[in-house]
Amino acid sequence: MIRIEYDPKKVSYERLLEVFWAIHDPTQFNRQGVNIGNQYRSVIFFHTEEQARAARKSYDVIAKEKGQALATQILEAVPFFMAEDYHQQYYSRKGVPACPIPPKSGGG
Repeated sequence: MIRIEYDPKKVSYERLLEVFWAIHDPTQFNRQGVNIGNQYRSVIFFHTEEQARAARKSYDVIAKEKGQALATQILEAVPFFMAEDYHQQYYSRKGVPACPIPPKSGGG
């Protein structure tokens, strides 16, 4: 799980959702490509009802585009705990490129 802190004056929650859907396959249950396990599940954790509504709305749009139900869950946020140091910055420590985030396409 990752935690994203953002400034809504600089980027909208809806834009974060767009990026979320674009950088992974939300149709795969507990996996992403060759990576398999619960730690690879697709989940949106919301903090407010406004975020929950936006997440559900975006889910419906993506499910319609893909023509199928998604494996992505939308759940109320739970307490976040940082992983151990050896899990931090894994890709940069190993010299492996991380998943690219697509460039901003209009609106904030």
